[in-house]
Amino acid sequence: MVSAVEVRNISMAFGANQVLSGVDLTIDKGQTTALLGANGAGKSTLIKILSGVYSSFTGEILIDGKVVTIDSPTTAKSAGIETVHQRIDEGVIPGLTVAENLLFEKIVSGEIPRAVSLKTIVNEAEKIAEALDLNWNRSKLRNDVYELGIAEQQMLILARTLSRSPKLLILDEPTSALSVAESQNLFRFIKNLEAQGIAILYVSHKLSELEQIAKKLVVMRDGKIRNEQSAPFSWDLALKEMLGQQELGERDNFKQVQGTSVTLKLNNVQLFKESAPLNLEIKKKEVTGIIGLLGAGKTELAKVIYGADELISGSMDLEGQSYKPAHPADAVIKDIYLVPEDRAADSMIPNWSISHTATLPFMGDFSARGIIKKLAEGIRGKELVQDLKVVTTSHEAFVDSLSGGNQQKVIVGRWLQSKPKLMILDEPFRGVDIGARRDISKRVRDLAATDVAVLVLASDVDEILDVADRIIVLVEGKVVMDVKAGETSKDKIVNKMSEVA
Repeated sequence: MVSAVEVRNISMAFGANQVLSGVDLTIDKGQTTALLGANGAGKSTLIKILSGVYSSFTGEILIDGKVVTIDSPTTAKSAGIETVHQRIDEGVIPGLTVAENLLFEKIVSGEIPRAVSLKTIVNEAEKIAEALDLNWNRSKLRNDVYELGIAEQQMLILARTLSRSPKLLILDEPTSALSVAESQNLFRFIKNLEAQGIAILYVSHKLSELEQIAKKLVVMRDGKIRNEQSAPFSWDLALKEMLGQQELGERDNFKQVQGTSVTLKLNNVQLFKESAPLNLEIKKKEVTGIIGLLGAGKTELAKVIYGADELISGSMDLEGQSYKPAHPADAVIKDIYLVPEDRAADSMIPNWSISHTATLPFMGDFSARGIIKKLAEGIRGKELVQDLKVVTTSHEAFVDSLSGGNQQKVIVGRWLQSKPKLMILDEPFRGVDIGARRDISKRVRDLAATDVAVLVLASDVDEILDVADRIIVLVEGKVVMDVKAGETSKDKIVNKMSEVA
């Protein structure tokens, strides 16, 4: 194979924290190289060096065999390196249309005149959408970008990047918000890019994806390359090198629990105007897993229970009493907590410490007369870092300086440190590695064992099987399966998810 990009002896530290140590990596043209590593292994730092976000590193970067200087995102793009980062909110510009977002960099660079009409921009955007098989009509292209869902925003960012045919395309957890069908569409894009000789660096914790598309596997741990393989891969070896221990097994052998009394009851609740009424009971001591594809109604259900959205029809009862939250604050007062799907937009404040972030929803417990109790807040932050094994230099580090997976641990962990009546977790494992997934699953199950009702919403079957006592499949707002976890299988769940409601 012919290399597109090489990194030689790359090292980088943040103060006393050495995050990369002598990394050597070759990324070949016309194939996908998978980068695997636990949260905090150094993957994000390496990606940011290649994409020009970080410039204070030592070592060399070569493109087409020549040493290049990459010290900003602009020089990275000029060198032919394009990156789609994990955080979707960093890639869209609110207030602009979908079409303007799709063509944003061409407009900024002057390739498309800034004074051009929206009609012309929509015409150009429509060509890109059609070329990439995006089913976006002119009306959608004229909409504000924030009218798109998370998955569609992800597809927009991918489309904008792919339209420029880079030498190296870096994809950081690109399918984290995509449905199965959209993921397969992305994989077709990747195959087409490979045929054009474009190199792909693909970061994901989903081993089935890496098995499907990658020809080379690179495993990182503690800032170093620990293992390189060509397909077919030895996953036992890869996971051992990734985790620094023996692979955790297909699934922890936990004892499934039968729920006791009903905490929350949904009576003829509609999640969509056209969907069938939903009747559901969420019980104490039980982890109820709800799974479905994009548009199944998982997030809509979470928002209704949490008071973020109004009920279309139907009613809810909390421990036998009528429950009508008009605002999320009403839910929190009733001890109903939610870990939302989009942590960056809904759960984090930039430049806030881990300790601040951990105590934010419970500020009244960590302040007196408007003054924050720094000691108590710090203790809570330290406990969270220790309990969830957050990779960080300190509990006072900014939460947005952490890797995506460690950010997720902080957001999940802050709620797990309290004892709610009902704990709702919407995609709690997004962007976390296998080890972290098992850590979070254990904490969730430990919480349920303390007489708490837990509702986990996810689109990944393995994730649901790792944590749930009871599994419910939603299709277009309708329950099409409701079984004990031990009475079903991965294949049966997938078949039900693909049904038409």
